[in-house]
Amino acid sequence: MNVAVLGFGVVGSGTVEVLDKNSEKIASSAGEEIKVTQILDIRDFPDSIYKDLFVKDFETIEKDPNVNVVVETIGGIGAAYEFTRRSLEAGKSVVTSNKELVATHGHELLKLAEEKGVNYLFEASVGGGIPIIRPMVQCIAANHITEVYGIVNGTTNYILTEMEKKGAEFSAALEDAQKKGYAESDPSADIDGHDACRKICILSSLAFGKHVYSQYVPTEGISSVSTNDMRFADDLACRIKLLVRSRVVGDKIAVYVAPHLVSYENLLSGVNGVMNGIVVRGNAVGDLLFYGAGAGKMPTASAIVADIIDAVKHVDSHKLIGWEEGDANNMSDPTLLESAWYIRTTADKKTIANEFGEVIFAGEIGSETAFKTINMSGKKVKDILNRGIPALSLFRVLGDY
Repeated sequence: MNVAVLGFGVVGSGTVEVLDKNSEKIASSAGEEIKVTQILDIRDFPDSIYKDLFVKDFETIEKDPNVNVVVETIGGIGAAYEFTRRSLEAGKSVVTSNKELVATHGHELLKLAEEKGVNYLFEASVGGGIPIIRPMVQCIAANHITEVYGIVNGTTNYILTEMEKKGAEFSAALEDAQKKGYAESDPSADIDGHDACRKICILSSLAFGKHVYSQYVPTEGISSVSTNDMRFADDLACRIKLLVRSRVVGDKIAVYVAPHLVSYENLLSGVNGVMNGIVVRGNAVGDLLFYGAGAGKMPTASAIVADIIDAVKHVDSHKLIGWEEGDANNMSDPTLLESAWYIRTTADKKTIANEFGEVIFAGEIGSETAFKTINMSGKKVKDILNRGIPALSLFRVLGDY
């Protein structure tokens, strides 16, 4: 079976490397040899051992009847979308790690793959090397999934871990993440929550059967988290994590991305550094935690190659994976969900108690204090705060609604 790889960046080169170095094991798993025959990139790689495989014109791959599987690692929704669509139309299965493309055009591309009798597979788009898509499609397919939540962005998790463990300010932790290659020079997609939002859109679409678009998902990042928040969270026996959450509410789903306080007793509080942890709740199986490296060259390449093997095994058949079209009518307002809340403020304790009733106070740092409320909706919290309590930070506390 012949494979063409689109893009020879970090993930693309890792995919070619895994296919080459693990070729015998991969052939054994797939039932036949899998060979990279073409690599598309606008750049030249004269020193690469794969230099003879490079092409610059996608049409060369598109019209090659011997290419069975196309691996898209270009990223974005420009050329990646065009080349994916054209590959599927040409009767070639496509494997991708492109979470933005799947989150934006997943319904359309999966429908096209079904029409052409080929496959569009995207295990590597969420959680890096963590198996999460395939288990949701196969292993827990007998369940009604009621909730999906967790840590899906290694960059923000690394920054928050550094702030907690070393007392680093946000800006210093971000700079350290950039120096170590965990954060891009423009880190906005990570620290503003957009990367995490795309991933929960994919998981939600898969879990609940209708496409969830990012524009309908309230999204907060971590740039407002301070070292004082870290100290107050510790007073409350919690850590701060950026979580994605998606939950069934009646015949709709509530989806959002935001920082949370997570109790030390919860397994997600121990997911540190660049690691990811995703919880899937099924009505029969209960809670399942998927944990592992959420990004990186080789873990992501591992997930891509697993999908390539799957595509090869199903080269003459279409796998039943997909979801229906969706819109804003699918979505429930997350502010109506009840939970405990963490609030950092300069208000005095008497005023806080008068407005919120029973609360649990953290310590004091200068003029600031923080507290945890009883369960209430986000809308009710905002209404109380608007009566005159300044909120320097406002995060949900992870718990059952």
